Amino acid sequence: MSEEKQGVISTIVAIQDTTGNPAPLGLMGFGMTTVLLNLANAGVYGLGSMILAMGVFYGGIAQIVAGIEEWKKKNTFGATAFTSYGVFWLSLVALILFSKWGWISAADKGSMVAYFIMWGIFTFIMFIGTLKLNKALQIVFLTLFVLFFLLAIGTATGSTVINVVAGWEGILCGLSAIYAGLAQVLNEVYERTVWPLGAR
Repeated sequence: MSEEKQGVISTIVAIQDTTGNPAPLGLMGFGMTTVLLNLANAGVYGLGSMILAMGVFYGGIAQIVAGIEEWKKKNTFGATAFTSYGVFWLSLVALILFSKWGWISAADKGSMVAYFIMWGIFTFIMFIGTLKLNKALQIVFLTLFVLFFLLAIGTATGSTVINVVAGWEGILCGLSAIYAGLAQVLNEVYERTVWPLGAR
């Protein structure tokens, strides 16, 4: 649209964002990796290369990509969440592999408790942010907050029972993220609410 005033032509350009929604990628990367890891925590199978590979590529790299895309969309919450949890997965894999490769000694109990507590605090603050968003995300972040503190308690006490409980709670957390991610995909494809997210 152009306007001519006193011989000066000014042009107003409206920029429309036509890029896709990166949130489902981030939620799926987080959700699927969380379910698979916590099936191991629950004792369904052992911790092996499948989980570590998921942690690097889907839980880690894919979430970081989603975070960068959220940053481009000026979504500070999404950028912070996806990038942070993507790096969380990479750091968790590094904690496991660095000591196995002999690069550095394994983290002791106290440091791992601190690790889980710090992530729990971060997650609780992010949960407060979801109170302005939808119910599905509130469930994801609340269950993740609980998971981190269960892991901290389980690590501190060495309790197998608490670690198994954390595993099943973590499966619930991961499934809630998968739901939130796929709901956005289906709702966008069908242009209607197929799976409700629970508006604030």
